[in-house]
Amino acid sequence: MVLLWALFLALLAGAHAELPGCKIRVTSAALELVKQEGLRFLEQELETITIPDVYGAKGHFYYNISDVRVTQLHLISSELHFQPDQDLLLNISNASLGLHFRRQLLYWFLYDGGYINASAEGVSIRTGLQLSQDSSGRIKVSNVSCEASVSKMNMAFGGTFRRMYNFFSTFITSGMRFLLNQQICPVLYHAGTVLLNSLLDTVPVRSSVDDLVGIDYSLLKDPVVSNGNLDMEFRGAFFPLKEDNWSLPNRAVEPQLEDDERMVYVAFSEFFFDSAMESYFQAGALQLTLVGDKVPSDLDMLLRATYFGSIVLLSPTVINSPLKLKLEATSPPRCTIKPSGTTISITASVTITLAPPMLPEVELSKMIMEGRLSAKLTLRGKALRVKLDLRRFQIYSNQSALESLALIPLQAPLKTLLQIGVMPLLNERTWRGVQIPLPEGINFVREVVTNHAGFVTVGADLHFAKGLREVIDKNRPADVAASHVPPPSAAAA
Repeated sequence: MVLLWALFLALLAGAHAELPGCKIRVTSAALELVKQEGLRFLEQELETITIPDVYGAKGHFYYNISDVRVTQLHLISSELHFQPDQDLLLNISNASLGLHFRRQLLYWFLYDGGYINASAEGVSIRTGLQLSQDSSGRIKVSNVSCEASVSKMNMAFGGTFRRMYNFFSTFITSGMRFLLNQQICPVLYHAGTVLLNSLLDTVPVRSSVDDLVGIDYSLLKDPVVSNGNLDMEFRGAFFPLKEDNWSLPNRAVEPQLEDDERMVYVAFSEFFFDSAMESYFQAGALQLTLVGDKVPSDLDMLLRATYFGSIVLLSPTVINSPLKLKLEATSPPRCTIKPSGTTISITASVTITLAPPMLPEVELSKMIMEGRLSAKLTLRGKALRVKLDLRRFQIYSNQSALESLALIPLQAPLKTLLQIGVMPLLNERTWRGVQIPLPEGINFVREVVTNHAGFVTVGADLHFAKGLREVIDKNRPADVAASHVPPPSAAAA
C-alpha cells in the first residue's frame, strides 16, 4: 500500500512538472576548446598570487625573500572532463610555475641583495566546478573544490654570498613551497565563484526581445552531468512586456537531445515558437492597416469594381473616399514541426471599408483569410533567425457560400499583396532573431538544423569571439570580502 501511494505521488509530481521549451547540451567534444581558453585564464589568475615575505636568521646571518611574483605556468599534462556529482573536473599534473623575487642577506655589516628567478616543480592541481541554478533561474558556479600541491622548489643563487644562500636554501625553499601551496586554492576559488560567475551573468535569463515582447530562459532545474555531456533545461517562453506575469501552458512535445558528435546541441519545441506568436498577438502586433495610397492601385481598382454595387448606393461624399484595408489575426498563429519541415498556420480577418475624412467609416466587406507559412530556421552567432515564406492562402466569407464564390477574383491580388507588402515586414523582424542563452564572447559556428516530430534541434561548434579575460574584465564585480575565501586545501596543509 505504501509503495502504491509513493508511486501515485511520483506520478502526480511528474504531471505538474513544467516542460522545457528549450534544451542545451554541451558535449565532451567542446571540452578541449574550453580547456585551452580556460588554461590561458588560469595562468593569468595564478600570476595574481601574492606570497608573503620569507625571512629568518641563523646566528649572525639574516635573510629576507620579498616581492615574490608568479611569472608563468608551464603545463605538461592537463585534462578537463565531465564527472557526475562534480560537473566539471580539471586535473593538472607535473606542471611548473616560474617565480621572480627579491633576495636580501645581512651578515654582520656585510649586505647582499638583488632579484632572482626560481621555479616551483611538480605542481599538481585538481579542481572541480559544481553548477546549479540560483533563485532567479540563472546557471551559477555554486561550489569549487580544490587540491593543490608543489613537490619542490628550485633556486639558483649567485654572487658573493652564493654559498651562504645555498646553506639557507632548505629553509627558504621549504617556506616558499608551503606559502605557495596555501595560495593556489584560494585564487582558484575566487576565479570560480566570483570571476566565472560574472561571465555566467552575461547569459540572458529574462530579457526583452524588442519593445513588445521578452523571453524567459530560466533554468527549470540544476544542470545534469553525465560522463559525456552537460544537459540544461530552460523554460524557453516568450511573454508580452506589458503583462509580465503572463504565462502560456506548455502542452507541446518535450524536445529530446540524443546526439553528441558536435560541441553543442540546442533543441526548441513547438511551444517555444507558439509562445512567441501568442505574445505578439496579446501585444496587438499581428495586424496591418493600409489606407489610401498605401493600397496598391491595381488592388484599389479591383476592390472598387467588386463592390461597385454597394459603393454606388452611397452618398457622393463617400463614394470617392480613400479605401481602407485592415488585416488582423483573429487568434494566435500556431507552429507545427515535422521531419519534413516547419509550418505556421494563421487565421485573420480582412476588413474593407471606405474611410471618408471626418466621417464614420463605411464597411464594404469582411472576410476570413487562412494562410500557411513555411519557416526556415538558422542559427548565426548567438541569434536564432527565421525566414518565412507564404505557401498556402485562401479567403472566404463566414456569411454565406455565395459570397465566398464572389471573393474568388480577389484571391490572387490579395496573395500578391501579402507576398510584396506583408511578408517583407514579417521577415525583417524574424530575421533579426532572438538570442540563445550563451555567455558573452561565445558564438555558434557550422550549424546544422534538423527537424523532428514536435521539435527542432541545432547542432553546432563553439567559437570564442572574445577571450575569457576580456569578457570577465568587462563584467568584473567588486571584490568580495575576505571571508568568502576558503581555507587552503588539505593537500596544502
